[in-house]
Amino acid sequence: MPASTRPPAALTARPASSLWELRAGPLGFRPLQKRCDDMSSSVMRQRLTELLDAQVIHQLPDSRYELTPLGQEARHALNPLARWAEHWAAMIDPQGADHTDDQSASRVSHPGAVGDGTPERGSAD
Repeated sequence: MPASTRPPAALTARPASSLWELRAGPLGFRPLQKRCDDMSSSVMRQRLTELLDAQVIHQLPDSRYELTPLGQEARHALNPLARWAEHWAAMIDPQGADHTDDQSASRVSHPGAVGDGTPERGSAD
């Protein structure tokens, strides 16, 4: 694929978890690192640099990171994938849906979603 048509590295699956964790609002380095499964500081810095370079996040004066309008668009684009991943995980491990962990507790409801997490007809993310 020619370089001009490749997606920025920041929008591939690798750094997407960092982007996803900023969906609820700004976070500092350590809280973001914690939400990203305590990844190493060097990997976290690399991911943040990629996201900053792609202009999907920016750093606030207080050093926290926040989604830009472009990052908000990326978050909306990732919502259907997140719903599918939750459905897939429930299919693979039906008992997992009954367990509460830090990740499930931090999930936010999706506007336009019905009780099973699927979007209502005609809703758009």
